[in-house]
Amino acid sequence: MSLRFVCTLLGLALSAIVVAKQSEPPQPTLKTEHFDNDPQWEGVNNRPKPNKTRKIRQDFGFRPATAPNTQNAIGGYITPSSTPAYYAKPLPLRTLNQPLTASGTLLVPNGKAHLLLGFFNSKTLNEWRTPNSIALRIQGRGNVFFAYVEYCTQKWRAGADSPGGFATIKDDITGRSHLKGFPCGDTAYPWTLRYDPDANGGNGSITVTLGGETAQCYLTPGHKMDGATFDHFGLLNIMKSADSGGEAWLPNISVEGKAEDLSKNPQWEGLGNRTEYPTTDVRPQGDFGYSPTAFAGGNRGELGGLIFRGDCRYPNKMACYGDRLSPLTLDKPLLVSGKVSLRRGVSDSTTLIGFYHSKESMATNDSQKYALPNCFLGIAIEGPSRDGFYFYPAYRIDESVTESTPYRIAPRILPDGTTHNWSLTYTPTAEGGEVVLTFDGKSVTLKTPQSVTQSKATFDRFGIITTWIDGNGQRVYYDDLTYTVRQ
Repeated sequence: MSLRFVCTLLGLALSAIVVAKQSEPPQPTLKTEHFDNDPQWEGVNNRPKPNKTRKIRQDFGFRPATAPNTQNAIGGYITPSSTPAYYAKPLPLRTLNQPLTASGTLLVPNGKAHLLLGFFNSKTLNEWRTPNSIALRIQGRGNVFFAYVEYCTQKWRAGADSPGGFATIKDDITGRSHLKGFPCGDTAYPWTLRYDPDANGGNGSITVTLGGETAQCYLTPGHKMDGATFDHFGLLNIMKSADSGGEAWLPNISVEGKAEDLSKNPQWEGLGNRTEYPTTDVRPQGDFGYSPTAFAGGNRGELGGLIFRGDCRYPNKMACYGDRLSPLTLDKPLLVSGKVSLRRGVSDSTTLIGFYHSKESMATNDSQKYALPNCFLGIAIEGPSRDGFYFYPAYRIDESVTESTPYRIAPRILPDGTTHNWSLTYTPTAEGGEVVLTFDGKSVTLKTPQSVTQSKATFDRFGIITTWIDGNGQRVYYDDLTYTVRQ
């Protein structure tokens, strides 16, 4: 065999290898970040300086009569805060399979009281709506206060005021109905709270009377099966970001048919009910980015923190923290995977992680029509409250292209600190494309139309970004993230 012939064969073989390589689809470049050190990603408003600080004052419990026209009472000044505070009567453990009753009188002076009166579990206090609770929520608004009936199961599934809350009135100008409210002041309103596990077709029902009015809350079918346990009855603060506080008083009270003797201190149990302290947990001031903690299950060092919803009407109320990427497009695949731990979650809260654009996703807009920012593809964690919290794929390209997985097929995530493994892949196809989320080994698929793959959307960041519509906050952490940085 001649040397020329051998060289020819070798050349043909090399050419075939090159052609084969060229015919293979290009593979994305991935990066893995373990956050063992601060990655120095780009942050905008994620840790605003200077931090706003609010003073929290809790001063409630038993109060002896201080003047001839006053009575011994339970109550005082209660402030919403992410730190729990209560003054309550310890009970033998109760469940949703047992009837619960309480009654008494309620006095709410003028102001901004916001608190819960009801049954709860002192061992599971975790934001609002807190699991294992059946309560009357009191919210003062100057010279009137509003009252709502609500509950939350041990799986963070909640309900309120359905089929009917307290009396409403219609606004003559807007035509909309709103709660009439109860006048604040010196009136002590009689009230009763009753939970009947056999009512509502066996699903359970809560009935509350207050000042001659009645409100009823049916447990949603399936919620009673979640279960809930209660070990206290009394006053509990609203656990969310700091807000204005106010007073409420209970001059008379009976629990499970037994009147409490308030001629002396009943020696109920208190937690954080006589204290003052500063807090930086002030809406909408977030505090997220690199964290030297290990909540998500990896080594020390992770991504996350306190994340509030944003507000696209104000540039200083939107925030993000992300890694810089080569521009990515939707005509090629995208991938991200890692660990997640949701530790605290409040009603009306949302957090986002995924691919976004450093300018388009942070653009100001006079309207809050859309919750997701422009040029976003990734994961959302949010309610609705009746179902708890979902971990689901979502995207928004612009005003005409936005979508998310229907709640009923998305996986749930509990704000209990459990570590979960997850991944998200986007694959363009001839018909459009698809987004596949895998969460703890189970997958859901979100189909995307051709308008997505054909769009000119680009992503130049990966990380956490706030929504475009305002609301409450979550504490969530991510670790061991692998994601596309180049296509």
